[in-house]
Amino acid sequence: MKRLLPLLACGVWQVAAAQEVVTLGVAGPLSGEIAHLGKAMENGVALAIDDLNARGVTLGGRKVVFRMQSEDDAADPRQGTAVAQKLVDAGVRAVIGHANSGTTVPASRIYNAAGIPQISPSATTPAYTRQHFPGALRVVANDNMLGSSLGRYAVGQLGARRIAVIDDRSAYGQGVADEFIKSAQAAVPGLKIVGREFTTPKASDYAAILTSLRAKQPDLIFFGGMDAGAGGLLRQMKALGMQVRVMGGDGICTEALPALAGGGVRDGEVFCAEAGGIDAAHEKAVNDFVARFRARFHSDIQTYAPYAYDAAMTVAAAMQQAGSSDPARYLPVLRQIRYPGLTGTIGFDANGDIRDGAMTVSTYRAGKKARLAVLR
Repeated sequence: MKRLLPLLACGVWQVAAAQEVVTLGVAGPLSGEIAHLGKAMENGVALAIDDLNARGVTLGGRKVVFRMQSEDDAADPRQGTAVAQKLVDAGVRAVIGHANSGTTVPASRIYNAAGIPQISPSATTPAYTRQHFPGALRVVANDNMLGSSLGRYAVGQLGARRIAVIDDRSAYGQGVADEFIKSAQAAVPGLKIVGREFTTPKASDYAAILTSLRAKQPDLIFFGGMDAGAGGLLRQMKALGMQVRVMGGDGICTEALPALAGGGVRDGEVFCAEAGGIDAAHEKAVNDFVARFRARFHSDIQTYAPYAYDAAMTVAAAMQQAGSSDPARYLPVLRQIRYPGLTGTIGFDANGDIRDGAMTVSTYRAGKKARLAVLR
């Protein structure tokens, strides 16, 4: 699926033809169970394109028009690599994406070979940046920080001592679950993991897993996976009468979770953390973004939209500083940039990970996500 954003800053194609057109690629799941996350990411970039074109950006004294080419990877690694090659062949100057770790890593090899920078607004597997590709960057903290922060929070703030862990065997789900266990057991030596179960990203039946875990009487279940899977898990927990606290990473930490859970989210009993943290200094900017997002797209914001916006704006800022959209010229600037984004200052360490990454821990009350703490 390809979506092209009109050249909003010009109004007519004849004028646009006299200007440089800079195309940003966007890749994420626009179909399938987590399409709502991919669509919100796409819309975040679209809003950045609107803003850039409204400002009348110049590169090296030349007026430019930004355009978006969006492709659907369906959260599938094979489709992700096909999409990556399509964007490379189209001559995009940067890629915002992919969304999930399983597509981001294989796609990154294609972008690296073509010399095209890639900024993921959501992929958290450490394997992505451990490849040490110059253009492989992310604007959220990785699984090591995500899982370790949640592990410490579970045992320290929630007092969990009998923990069960389920992961969906994806690069993301397994990675965050492993880091959660490692951190929790480091914080409380001898901590009991009463059950370790595995599922798949497309699973819909958790009855056997939950029946097994119920007999082990956990006081907290950690789920490594996405919100669609967590929704099904919570629905079936409710049907089985299991009143156990549930925790997960940014994959479940969405506004859509209560609806996906069909009434299975009990107030103050589901906990999640998302990479990124909005402090008081940035709250107004994010709230303004949310209002503009809803007015523009007539939909609620999802987790990754502001990070996708920041990724696009950071790329554009690096191009402006370098005076060029040529990746060979602006990538060195991008690697050193300190950009004041919506979600905080965007800058990258030697691996390409976000510097000073924050984590926001939330729960759900009355069907809405409620922030509990920002951790670093």
